Amino acid sequence: MSGILFDEIVFGPVKSRRFGVSLGINLLPLHGKMCSFNCVYCECGLNEDHKKEKNKLFTAEEINTSLRNRFVALNSGGLIPDNITFAGNGEPTLHPDFENIIENAIRLRNEFFPKAKITVLSNATRLDRPAVKRALLKIDNNVLKLDAGTDATFQSINRPTHPLTLAEVVKNLKSFGGNLTIQTMLVRGEVDGKTVDNTTEAELALWLGHIREINPKLVMLYPIDRQTPYRTLEKVPEAEFQALAKRVEAMGIKVEVFY
Repeated sequence: MSGILFDEIVFGPVKSRRFGVSLGINLLPLHGKMCSFNCVYCECGLNEDHKKEKNKLFTAEEINTSLRNRFVALNSGGLIPDNITFAGNGEPTLHPDFENIIENAIRLRNEFFPKAKITVLSNATRLDRPAVKRALLKIDNNVLKLDAGTDATFQSINRPTHPLTLAEVVKNLKSFGGNLTIQTMLVRGEVDGKTVDNTTEAELALWLGHIREINPKLVMLYPIDRQTPYRTLEKVPEAEFQALAKRVEAMGIKVEVFY
């Protein structure tokens, strides 16, 4: 399955279950996916589904121009977004001019929609890069992924495309000093005949330990909401999300379930 790809640099605004009226920004190729993970649940499809596509990255100047033009149009139409959200066809921090693009987005937000929040949805694979970390600490919402308690589950669900361990990811998340949001997808099922499951008690207990150490300002829990590359994955019942949310709250950490 090829998945859903965005065919614009700036798309929407759309109604987001997490971010209200959200204007999306895609920094990655319009007709292909570019990601440092190959998650089994990705709505964009698997990386290999798009490997034959010509993956042309837009320049920072092209992205900045597109964003300004859309801001002008929205402003003239009286439509004010709640959020300006960097997401799109893969991992936004892979763009080599990510920090420059973020700084420009902040300037434009301040000029046109000063009450709007700037959000980046990231898989947390490039937090060891100073420019990426600096950029994420400048925005309102840096929403970073943590889907596993053990490295084995991390490798089986998120499937990083370069050597990376869960311990490295957790270490980098801890370096934010709590100034971040953690997003976690609960998922289970079979992939290529093997079980993937981050909902077992052993897995969740270790995940909770990571959350305690990271101490984020917010944890977002959410289920599969769209078709995935593997139809053998199941949507975890809401009761399990609510039970996990209570355990997070018991640690004094704010949590929201988006079901």
